[in-house]
Amino acid sequence: MAPSALQGVYNTIFRKNYIFLSVVFVSAFGMEIAFDNASNSVWNTVNKGRQWKDLKHKYMESDDE
Repeated sequence: MAPSALQGVYNTIFRKNYIFLSVVFVSAFGMEIAFDNASNSVWNTVNKGRQWKDLKHKYMESDDE
């Protein structure tokens, strides 16, 4: 990065502590949501056909009976 870009990042984010902490917490919250969604997607792909949501129709009684 160019020195002027680094200076801009410093002046925008790192200069004031409350802004820096806000950026850290918002970034952590966003990364947690992204990681959870990615983990759930991988889990559902690997275990497709073995989860209750996939097998429920075989074991639940219908209301018509």
